[in-house]
Amino acid sequence: MNELSEIRQGALAPANTAEVAEAMMSGNGLRIDVDRRRGRGAGLNISGRFEPQAREAFDDGWESLEDLPPFKTEVQVEKPRSVISRNDSPDISFDRSINPYRGCEHGCIYCFARPTHAFMGLSAGLDFEAKLFAKPDAPRLLERELARSDYKVRPIAIGTNTDPYQPIEKEWRIMRQILEVLQAANHPVMIVTKSAMVTRDIDILAPMAEKGLARVGISVTTLDRKLARTMEPRASTPSKRLEAMSSLSQAGIPTGVLVSPIIPALNDHEIERVLEASRSAGAQEATYVLLRLPLEVSPLFRDWLLRNYPDRYRHVMSLIRSMRGGKDYDAEFGKRMKGAGPYAWQIGRRFELAAKRLGLNLNRRQLRDDIFVPPLGTGVQLSLL
Repeated sequence: MNELSEIRQGALAPANTAEVAEAMMSGNGLRIDVDRRRGRGAGLNISGRFEPQAREAFDDGWESLEDLPPFKTEVQVEKPRSVISRNDSPDISFDRSINPYRGCEHGCIYCFARPTHAFMGLSAGLDFEAKLFAKPDAPRLLERELARSDYKVRPIAIGTNTDPYQPIEKEWRIMRQILEVLQAANHPVMIVTKSAMVTRDIDILAPMAEKGLARVGISVTTLDRKLARTMEPRASTPSKRLEAMSSLSQAGIPTGVLVSPIIPALNDHEIERVLEASRSAGAQEATYVLLRLPLEVSPLFRDWLLRNYPDRYRHVMSLIRSMRGGKDYDAEFGKRMKGAGPYAWQIGRRFELAAKRLGLNLNRRQLRDDIFVPPLGTGVQLSLL
């Protein structure tokens, strides 16, 4: 069993787990030097699971590792054939979504979308945060797909995989163009983000909301700014997210809070505080998701936990496993979002009682799908030629 496997499978369990793991990870080249990953969430850049060879850096005696450049954000253009992704999962309330970008500069260490970078031959670690893909054709493709004669209208979710308002959106503005297409077609949209940049598009979202076509969920993981900066290094601060929630609500846009992920022994004590702060900021709905550690996310999260909270490592992982059938993760429908067992039940009950006390989730408004107008724009006309 190699070092990474031991971290992944939890074989390191003596009292000095943190010290042993720290020495192993630092000494074998798996962990990237802090100066190269400053401002990033992951400490590893493990080869993608589909790659025929695994690579790790080591010092050959010439101190060449010190000459490696820091990880800088690089953006490539991706040209998909279609832009609407569909799913039939019983755990979520939508059957279609759009992702303007692949990878996410926010660098949230817990992001369950990290393993998707393996399909691009890249790592779920630092590559996911630094080697990004933009889809500038997305608005045109969306317009074309909405114009299909067999298209059936249902709310489109945006922000379910990677954040549409991550920093590169300032330059690329793909999300705003997508919203313009949806607004012109009177198409319902649900947005999830942890970025205050969403307020930039209030001029589009407010008129849509007035027609019953838009709602926004703001993800708030913690109110602890230090924890947030460590865990979500390039996302908006908790206070900025609450301010965004307030601005959206005051503009008449139905706004909710997603307390996600809940991590036992790390941020679960904040459930009630996050809900109270969100309610005060104007949130009308609330939901939560338990920490998910699929595939490569598990060793990445474990390494992060060892680096930042070594004294809690064993306790956190023990509680996670108690809610996942003795494993780091259980992908079974009905369990993957909320977990199972006494501790998971306790989290759910606390959330339910706090939401009820605060008057959250009393009036869940459904988005309208009866005023849709198929696009007849330039992209549609070109697709007919």
